[in-house]
Amino acid sequence: MHITNISDAKASLSHLIKTVQETNESIIIGKAGKPVAILSAYKEDTSPRELGGSWSGKVKMAEDFDDVDEQIIDDFQNTSIFPDK
Repeated sequence: MHITNISDAKASLSHLIKTVQETNESIIIGKAGKPVAILSAYKEDTSPRELGGSWSGKVKMAEDFDDVDEQIIDDFQNTSIFPDK
């Protein structure tokens, strides 16, 4: 693992990033001789996303969920918002 100080890291950040990408080794950045940060390569998570959660297997959708109810559509479209008194 390579160690560098902050001023060197600022001056050569592009080079440090390229080194990290090529070698896949982290670089420690220090201040006053003490480590303060680590520059490491980003590893993208390519595993498939798991769906579910706490409701998985507990909820079922009705077969007619997407069916259109003509009476409800008629009520919405042909009824006034404020009916006459």
